Amino acid sequence: MKKFVLTSLYFIACTTIIIAASTLDTAAQTPNKAKIDSLLKSVSADNQAMGSLAIAHNGSLVYQKAIGYSAISGTNRTEANLKTHYRIGSISKMFTAVMIFQLLEEGKLTLDTKLAAFYPQLPNADKITIRQMLYHRSGLYNFVVDTAYQTYMSKPRTSAEMLATFAAQSSAFEPDSKAEYSNTNFVLLGYIVENLSKKTYAEVLKQKIARKLGLLDTYYGGKTSTLKNEAYSYTPGNGWQQMPETDMSIPGGAGAVVSTPADLVKFIDGLFAGRLINDANLTLMKTMNDGFGMGMFQISLGTKKAYGHNGDIDGFSSVVGYFPEDKVAYAYCANGIDYGVKDLVNGALKIYFNIPYTIPVFKTPVLSTEDLDKYVGNYSSLRIPIKISVTKKGNVLMAQATGQSAFALKPVAKDKFSFALAGIVMEFRPIFGEFTLKQGGGVFPFTKDEN
Repeated sequence: MKKFVLTSLYFIACTTIIIAASTLDTAAQTPNKAKIDSLLKSVSADNQAMGSLAIAHNGSLVYQKAIGYSAISGTNRTEANLKTHYRIGSISKMFTAVMIFQLLEEGKLTLDTKLAAFYPQLPNADKITIRQMLYHRSGLYNFVVDTAYQTYMSKPRTSAEMLATFAAQSSAFEPDSKAEYSNTNFVLLGYIVENLSKKTYAEVLKQKIARKLGLLDTYYGGKTSTLKNEAYSYTPGNGWQQMPETDMSIPGGAGAVVSTPADLVKFIDGLFAGRLINDANLTLMKTMNDGFGMGMFQISLGTKKAYGHNGDIDGFSSVVGYFPEDKVAYAYCANGIDYGVKDLVNGALKIYFNIPYTIPVFKTPVLSTEDLDKYVGNYSSLRIPIKISVTKKGNVLMAQATGQSAFALKPVAKDKFSFALAGIVMEFRPIFGEFTLKQGGGVFPFTKDEN
């Protein structure tokens, strides 16, 4: 049965950045830094976002700024800086894909090598190729959407334990019959990197990518440490609330890398400059098949096309992209999101490319706990097989879907609430006991259950 996930620890599809059609100027030689500063100051002042942004042109950084805090403990707050490290979630898949192509260039692997050569115990392993895994066409079940995932995500796991989990899950579809995003593909590709290199993923990352490009702030993550200037992640709701941590032994090649925006733009610059893999393999990475490249996505910006990836893990949300024609790279890493990453990055890129843009003014409605009573209840939908419980915690409205963690809803207008991290908007009609859930282009009506 298909699983419906309102909140997820890994981004399960690329966030397409789309800006209304407009004539875009060539890459700005002197970007309007003051206006980008104003945008970031606006979202920071209203506690809409915490994170760090970097933009590079022709391999040189032209803009950097960090906002918010890397750690919050009561009244003690540590301001984020340009060297603050963030978990980058599924952007890790780009690093893993590069490592796989490096192994191809070394003659240790081919795109047609079968998964059965490494893990014959997995479903359809004798049919699944490396190419299909890179393209998310393997049919391997996406393990993070299983409800059991929540029970072990914060605990260390060995590769043998993860493989046993994958082996017990039925295929989602026949290999190469369609494309569907699955983190399982890239966890396994990470294991294959280790298998063929006879080194840990962390060692290969350091030797084959970080050292080649001088990435001093990119590495395989572990338990968050403020001594390493690593950020914790937070979710909005009566102030910033710290999120639980995924143990990094679990996401591996699908989401365990830690980095900074400055390192991410250096990474993608180096990738497109041919410093990591040859041009033929870069072309393969960029070639789209049912909307998926091999470890990257295409991102639209008006008539321009960028290539990159994004990722969410815990409360972190990041994106990196590169516009080949302009030689412009950008990266944003967030550890607190109450204003959508797509909206913030769209704004910064509009300013950079001199597209007319008005910095948003935030006016969050203030509701009392009594104001929330009319929304509270258990809701069901005929469209999707989940229930959503709506409760309140003080003057904060909370929502919780079947088998998932509760999340705080932010009031944005009359009877309208949002949860920016997952791109959720819920519009209530309390007089009828209904709300409409909007997420990822889908619109789902819910009705309050009778007591």
